[in-house]
Amino acid sequence: MNWYQMKVQEALEKLTTTDKGLTEQEAAERLEKYGPNKLAEEERISRLKILLHQFTSPLIYILLIAAVVTLLLGEYIDTGVIIAVVLLNAVVGYFQEFKAEESVRALKRLLVAKARVIRGGHEKEIPGANLVPGDIVLLSSGARVPADLRLIHTNELRVDEAMLTGESLPAEKRTEPLAEENLVAADQTNMAFMGTAVVNGRAKGVVFATAAATMLGTIAGEVRDIGVVRAPIQDKIDRFAKLIGLIVMGASAVLFVVGLLLGESVKYMFMVAVAAAVATIPEGLPIVVTVAMAAGVARMAKNNAIIRKLPAVETLGSTTVICSDKTGTLTRNEMTVTRLFDGKYTCDVTGIGYQPTGQIVADVEDALNENGSLNRLLRIGLLCNESDLFEEEGRFKIDGDPTEGALIVSALKSGLLEEEERENYPQLDIVPFESERGFMATLHEHRGRKLIFAKGAPERIVEMCGDGTEQEEILSKARSFAEKGLRVLAFAWKEAADDQDELSQHDVESGMLFAGLQGMIDPPRTEVIEAIAGCKRAGMRVVMITGDHAVTAEAIGRQLGIVAGEEGVLAGRELEIMSDDALFDRVQQVSVYARVAPEHKLRITRQLIRHGETVAMTGDGVNDAPALKAAHIGIAMGITGTDVAKEASDMVLADDNFASIFSAVKEGRIVFDNLRKVTFFLIPTGVASIISIIGTMIAGVPIPYIPAQLLWVNLVTNGLQDVSLAFEPGEKGIIDRPPRDPKEGIMSRLLVERTVLVGLVISIGIIWNYVTALQEGASLEKARTIAVTTMVFFQFFQAWNSRSEHQSIFRINPLSNPFLFYSMIAAFFAQLAFIYAPPLQWVFRTEPLDGSEWLRILAVSSSIILVVEIDKWLRRAMVKRNA
Repeated sequence: MNWYQMKVQEALEKLTTTDKGLTEQEAAERLEKYGPNKLAEEERISRLKILLHQFTSPLIYILLIAAVVTLLLGEYIDTGVIIAVVLLNAVVGYFQEFKAEESVRALKRLLVAKARVIRGGHEKEIPGANLVPGDIVLLSSGARVPADLRLIHTNELRVDEAMLTGESLPAEKRTEPLAEENLVAADQTNMAFMGTAVVNGRAKGVVFATAAATMLGTIAGEVRDIGVVRAPIQDKIDRFAKLIGLIVMGASAVLFVVGLLLGESVKYMFMVAVAAAVATIPEGLPIVVTVAMAAGVARMAKNNAIIRKLPAVETLGSTTVICSDKTGTLTRNEMTVTRLFDGKYTCDVTGIGYQPTGQIVADVEDALNENGSLNRLLRIGLLCNESDLFEEEGRFKIDGDPTEGALIVSALKSGLLEEEERENYPQLDIVPFESERGFMATLHEHRGRKLIFAKGAPERIVEMCGDGTEQEEILSKARSFAEKGLRVLAFAWKEAADDQDELSQHDVESGMLFAGLQGMIDPPRTEVIEAIAGCKRAGMRVVMITGDHAVTAEAIGRQLGIVAGEEGVLAGRELEIMSDDALFDRVQQVSVYARVAPEHKLRITRQLIRHGETVAMTGDGVNDAPALKAAHIGIAMGITGTDVAKEASDMVLADDNFASIFSAVKEGRIVFDNLRKVTFFLIPTGVASIISIIGTMIAGVPIPYIPAQLLWVNLVTNGLQDVSLAFEPGEKGIIDRPPRDPKEGIMSRLLVERTVLVGLVISIGIIWNYVTALQEGASLEKARTIAVTTMVFFQFFQAWNSRSEHQSIFRINPLSNPFLFYSMIAAFFAQLAFIYAPPLQWVFRTEPLDGSEWLRILAVSSSIILVVEIDKWLRRAMVKRNA
């Protein structure tokens, strides 16, 4: 049996305590048995261990070897560049991993330093860590709950449990046992959980769980057990690095062996093989990955998406499912009255949020006159009210209950003036709302008459207004409002005796006149509807997970376009009894989850991942931390989010708006596209350098480059262009493409095929120019100068080819990426210095070129544009034919 199902006395007996509390001796014994009421200390990972972990990537191994070799070759510039790349990656990775270790520690800030208890029949204050099961705890307004409690006495107690349940409204608490099975935390109205805050009233509760056994402790354990979840891009880069490493080492070994077989010396071929390996290894890739992601971070920040972990930038672009909270993210978190019923007519209310702009759309002209029924209904909502509407920094806010705030706004929309109404109907007395009563009432004076106004649950208000068929009609109307997802309040009034100056519950319980109903909802954000439609076009599914009731969740889901057709809502109570395998079978069909418990979000996340989905999960409460950490990308709310949620997340929304996620997805796709463009730029020329060396050796002529020249090619072509490609603007229609296959690596099949094609064309072009120059009587030094320059210009044109996988480069503005444009100009002048500057001629053994040689180099190297343009055209035609 659960604690919420037990009667108060039964719970006390099970914990071997009484409402007088434990004795000091009993408390000491239990503290020895259960331990202190605090979360277990995390074993801190050594900072040195975290730093060393940054050097375990296969690509880093290759770069370190390349650094040693270039140092031995005396190529100190290359050594410096490579070491800088390795160190930059290590620093970025270190801080990311160290920050991840802070996730659980943020939970400890929610633990209560002091607690008021009854021990031995006396009230006293003790350290929160000394609480034990069986202690009787006293709660009051403003206090934080120090442990998990079964409430044994309440007085108008309301607790803010949003951090655990996602409920936007404070939970009203009582003590009666609940018979239902499998209730989620939000429905356990006789319980109070560690870390939640008391916003109203007083209470007494018995501690049944402390430390790790509490709901907060369970969440901390889940966060700790999940550990660090690697972003998909990290795995892809590791796999790609291993593949490149194997290919480079294999090709260099083949090159070395072929050279020996053809009579070259061991020392010479070793130098050539090493230089070819260094030229082929895309050592610029790690730094470009970092730069591309950093550029994405800057662009996302402008769209209110703050990235905490760099890999999250790319992960967003590959997302296939976005699981989102409702309140404040998909909706405005501003309750709004949208429907009125005055006992006869139903009216709509326009306008959303707390901004008092909008109007009452009434079918009957006199309904809103001074004595009209609608005016009376709205006046009662305005005056039978303990909250206030105020304006701050150009935005209207509510001081008090959001529901009462909505009633004030609806009255103002009808033309009622708050100050004037309160002056004309001064309040004389009040019966405040209590959950046991189910209503609130106020006594007012107006022009010598005394009036009683009341508001509350429809069932309770109808009871006060008498019996009959009219009662059933009112309740039927209330049910019809509720079926549309509206929260419904009923209103009533009556005249009191002229000499009455005080109000009691007894004065309201009979003889009231029904005034009407007001139905309200937390309205969807307008921009979110468009963003969700955009997600669908982009092939991403949006799933709503909320603590609200199923009817409200479904209504909002349909308004947003998340729910369509007969698709149902899965409630937390069903999830509670559902196995993981059964949930696995359902998660692909269900788009709305209602009344969820903390562990449900984590289970939903894991089952979606089992299906191979790339999952983004939003959250703001402590209960969301495990799911945020387990998802591929956890997204915390910047305004309403707890520190715990933010620490567990990869990204924080500065404006708590779902539409910002959609904008960030576009930026994520741009980042991955640019990583592919850089890879396609770097790999083919590395391949071509090895093929061209082997080709000339087989042809029986000297190889076309000396080792220093290969390193020059690597420096002049890859030094700036690869980084500049990381700043490519997004291609047209990028957000309307379906998400790429999560199993697809950095190099798609298209790019692999095109890389082979480009590598072969570059190799043939270099060999052709080199051999032709030798046949025409050019010296070996001039022929090699021609070969190196041909390679460099092939790279220039390849950089333009790399700007789009599908679009013709003749349709791309050359200045849309000014960094690339100017980096190529700088590289061109560097190449001229390589050919004509005497010091560089001496270092690299180059000779000046004449006009005819320049024309041949440009003609051959520009052929790569023609080849790739034909390939793009054929693939576009194929796509159109298959469409």
